[in-house]
Amino acid sequence: MEFSDKLKDFTKRIDLLKDGIKTEEATKTSLVMPFFNLLGYDVFNPMEFCPEYTADVGIKKGEKIDYAILIDNTPQILIECKSCTDSLSKYTSQLFRYFGTSKAKFGILTNGIVYKFYTDLEETNKMDLTPFLEVDLSQLRDAQINELKKFSKDNFDTDKIFSTASELKYSNLIKNYLSKELESPSEDFTKHILTYVYEGQRTQKVIEKYQPLVKKAFNSFINDIVNQKITAALTPDDDHVATDTNNTEVVANSVPDEPTKVSKIVTTEEELQAFYIVRAIAAEITDIKNIAHRDTESYFGILFGDNNRKPICRVNFDTKQKQLLLPDESKKFTRHYIDNVDDIYKFKDELLKIIKIYL
Repeated sequence: MEFSDKLKDFTKRIDLLKDGIKTEEATKTSLVMPFFNLLGYDVFNPMEFCPEYTADVGIKKGEKIDYAILIDNTPQILIECKSCTDSLSKYTSQLFRYFGTSKAKFGILTNGIVYKFYTDLEETNKMDLTPFLEVDLSQLRDAQINELKKFSKDNFDTDKIFSTASELKYSNLIKNYLSKELESPSEDFTKHILTYVYEGQRTQKVIEKYQPLVKKAFNSFINDIVNQKITAALTPDDDHVATDTNNTEVVANSVPDEPTKVSKIVTTEEELQAFYIVRAIAAEITDIKNIAHRDTESYFGILFGDNNRKPICRVNFDTKQKQLLLPDESKKFTRHYIDNVDDIYKFKDELLKIIKIYL
């Protein structure tokens, strides 16, 4: 089985077990050790995967970190574990202290679900306080699988990982910044945009006036890019030909004298626009290939996994006022009236919550 398939199977294990795990020790044995076993390490060999590794800190002797991965008897990765019920934000300093006293080049802070990867990009032998990689296995993305694979036993190469860590770290920080500005443009960001588009004086009143417009334009811009890529991917090749069982080329739709059934279903540009917007929102937590649509005579449905039993939303633009219908956990739909297709972005949190149910 491919590494990616094994990892995706493991994420299903997390969903099954996490609600029943209440302690740090249970997290280690049920989630953390199986994860590193999946990466190829012998978690029962203390010469390779050493539990309670001693990391003396200053005058404190006998300080121990949960695990250390050893190569040639030298620690390469330090692993500090917390319970899967804990948030990791308050434990970075603990790993920071251990890192500076060892020869390890990487530190990992985890609660068995979220893994934060650290190194010393800013100052040698001094761990950065910001991780260069953070992976939430409950919301695993394909691009992150390749990064995790670099930490597997067969692929582990300190120099290669370190050489790409800086780009990865700052790329993620930039994306996080843009994501926040996309959701709620700050005054500084709005002022910067107005520098290039507004000729008058950029007063506080002007900035506050244009903040909503910057948000709308930003969202529309991202949506246009996604639409272009999806439209290009879905555009059929005009020269496409089909092949019959005798390997005879047949021009598509060229069979004569075949009665044509006229469908009453007409998928409009606005409905496709709604689909692309939902896909763009869903891309934050899942592969866009998981988002599909089906048109019916009464509504345009957007589904998870092209499964009718997993509706994300429905839109109805044939009425006097446009409608967005959102399901609850029992598949009961609530109707929301919207002025235009872009208003779907206002329901981003609700849509993400629905998608997470299917994940």
